[in-house]
Amino acid sequence: MAEIDEFGDDLEDFVRRVGELRAARGLPPEEQQTLLDATLFELQHVAETLWPKYERLAGHGPARAAADRTELQLLRALFQRLPLPVALMGGDTVVRRMNLAATDLTGVRAGFAAGRPLSGLLRPGDRAALRSQAAAVARGEGPRSLRVHLQQQPDETLRATLTALRPPNEPQPAVLMVLQSDTVSAAPAGADDTGGAGERSPGQGATGTRLRRVTAPDLAEVAGHAAQMDLLDAMTTALLRAPAGDPEAALAAAAAVLASHVADWVVADLVTGGGLRRTAVLGPDGDEAAAVLGAKISAQDPAGCPLVVESAGEGSPVLQVRPEDLDSFGRDRGGDSVLVQADVTSLMCVPLRAPVGDTDGEAGPVLGVLSMFRSGSAPAFSMAQARAVDVVSRHVALAMRRSS
Repeated sequence: MAEIDEFGDDLEDFVRRVGELRAARGLPPEEQQTLLDATLFELQHVAETLWPKYERLAGHGPARAAADRTELQLLRALFQRLPLPVALMGGDTVVRRMNLAATDLTGVRAGFAAGRPLSGLLRPGDRAALRSQAAAVARGEGPRSLRVHLQQQPDETLRATLTALRPPNEPQPAVLMVLQSDTVSAAPAGADDTGGAGERSPGQGATGTRLRRVTAPDLAEVAGHAAQMDLLDAMTTALLRAPAGDPEAALAAAAAVLASHVADWVVADLVTGGGLRRTAVLGPDGDEAAAVLGAKISAQDPAGCPLVVESAGEGSPVLQVRPEDLDSFGRDRGGDSVLVQADVTSLMCVPLRAPVGDTDGEAGPVLGVLSMFRSGSAPAFSMAQARAVDVVSRHVALAMRRSS
């Protein structure tokens, strides 16, 4: 498989060089002698290097391909069954794959994590360090190790070990990350959490000493659950008090709850027959600069906000930590980026779609979009908070669709 990848890289380089030679045909005749020499050299490279490689690879035939498929299946099964949390990611920490142990540790499904930066699961102070070390490993500067903390478990220290890996059929190197708890203790032989004796648990060593993780009440997690319940209670109360048959009033009520419980800034856009219409902008209270910026955001055309247009058109939520595209929420009338002026460190754009019929199956059309910002030193939105907002978004859509 590595030989096939090497041949593919050589062929790709050859095609690129031929394109450059073809583009240089417009040189003056007195300069084309060098171009002819280079062309002859490329033909010699094909005859002496590329063609013999192709014949050698073609001679392996289907047996080699079948062996490669069997090996890939074995590696995938081994990856998933490893007892340690393992994640395969790019140099930018974007997750490609996570095994079952990693999903159990982080509390995030592998399908949800794929395509998103794994650094978003960590405390804000650890994200830059992980991105820097992962980039160094991907550049071939050798394995790295660092201590990190999950955002949902900030009191537990994890040891993240990074090493470079070249997955089959992928042109770019990947980074393999293994997570291990730094908090372990030895339990005496014969001690068993289930009350049994004489049986060795899977994590028990040959000497009878078993390593177990020290667990303590997670006060941060309890506080997070309480905050989510407060959000659900406040949202339910606000939506029940909103007048029926008035989608804009329901949207404004929901924005007010999110501004007081979740975000520093909340922007509400209503989907109408003529497109998007901005109905509410809520920012920090008592701040003159925030009031000026709020007026600028209110005057914005939602059609000039790519994230809002994307959420309204595709019906999919967006969660970004330290957004890289500073124009993703558009600019004000003076041409200045809204995200820069609001000092946004994380954002969410959530479409409001109510389920069709009496079940929670198929979702209906998008009725509006709620955009939330966190600014300055505020902690970034967590996956759990994004999930809670996604749940209440369906409630808001139901309230907007409620007839009088």
